[in-house]
Amino acid sequence: MTRTLIWDGLENVRDLGGIPTEDGSSTRYGAFVRADNVRRLRDARTLVDYGVTRVVDLRFPAELEEDVLDALPVEVAHVSLLGVWDDAYTEALKARMSTAEPADYLRWSYLDFLDRFRPNFGVALGLIADAPPGVVCVHCVGGRDRTGLISALVLRLAGVSIGDVGRDYAESEMRLAESHARWVAGAADEQERAYRLVFAHAPAIVMEQVLAALEEEHGSVRGYLLAAGAEAAALDRLRARLRA
Repeated sequence: MTRTLIWDGLENVRDLGGIPTEDGSSTRYGAFVRADNVRRLRDARTLVDYGVTRVVDLRFPAELEEDVLDALPVEVAHVSLLGVWDDAYTEALKARMSTAEPADYLRWSYLDFLDRFRPNFGVALGLIADAPPGVVCVHCVGGRDRTGLISALVLRLAGVSIGDVGRDYAESEMRLAESHARWVAGAADEQERAYRLVFAHAPAIVMEQVLAALEEEHGSVRGYLLAAGAEAAALDRLRARLRA
């Protein structure tokens, strides 16, 4: 099997199977797919054909209004990972973004998300753990930030090394490069261009440092997720589901 998935209409889709774990095993194919917005699929039956039984949608409610597809032929569970849209918080993020290097901003913002919206991360992992048998597909808009954080937690819970988690995260930079270049080129002014350029980056070191900091504080990703309200039994089920 292959990790790289070609789903017409999407750019950043991969199966998280076949990644080695630190104890000599590996993650299982056909358990977890990470993606950009699946509502852009040219044919929604792609999900069924791949065995997807639940889609976990991490987007803001307002983002749902932009969907091309109104319905999907599989079960959909929605949790707005970053809560409700908050203009003041968004402006604070942009201010931080304007004064920091992209990697520094990403590292800071991811840790802030994990702390500020901790209960939502627990809910999201629970939705993955308790999905019907089959493939769980998790997505946001581009599949880099929100999906990247959930994927990192899932892989680390399965026993994948921090380095390999970082390498998976970094794949999004390459997969989104063309669409990001077009988006940057369409910026109205230099300030908007600088803002958009930040989203072109996904260096592995960012996710590695985020996970290291999270585990230093909570002992492990499992410890963080328990503090986020996830049930121990659900985390056990999720770990078993992901491992070959």
